[in-house]
Amino acid sequence: MNFEFLALVISSISRLFIYVVIASSLLSFFMPPYHPVREALDRIVNPFLNPIRSLMPQTGMLDFSPLILILAVEFLSRILISILLSL
Repeated sequence: MNFEFLALVISSISRLFIYVVIASSLLSFFMPPYHPVREALDRIVNPFLNPIRSLMPQTGMLDFSPLILILAVEFLSRILISILLSL
């Protein structure tokens, strides 16, 4: 199997997911929660953010869970890609 192609797919999917997390976070400032675009993004992102939010302490108005999720996705994708490319 071509592991370089699989590494490229993992990298592309992780980048796309990171962009969705960023878009969801930014749109939460500007769009109401019932807007269809925001609802769609929240359905994708919230299952990953909710466990992080339950573990993190409250920081007032700031929500650092998207940042933690982005770092985790980037870390996991780099580990998977390095393992694939070492095979």
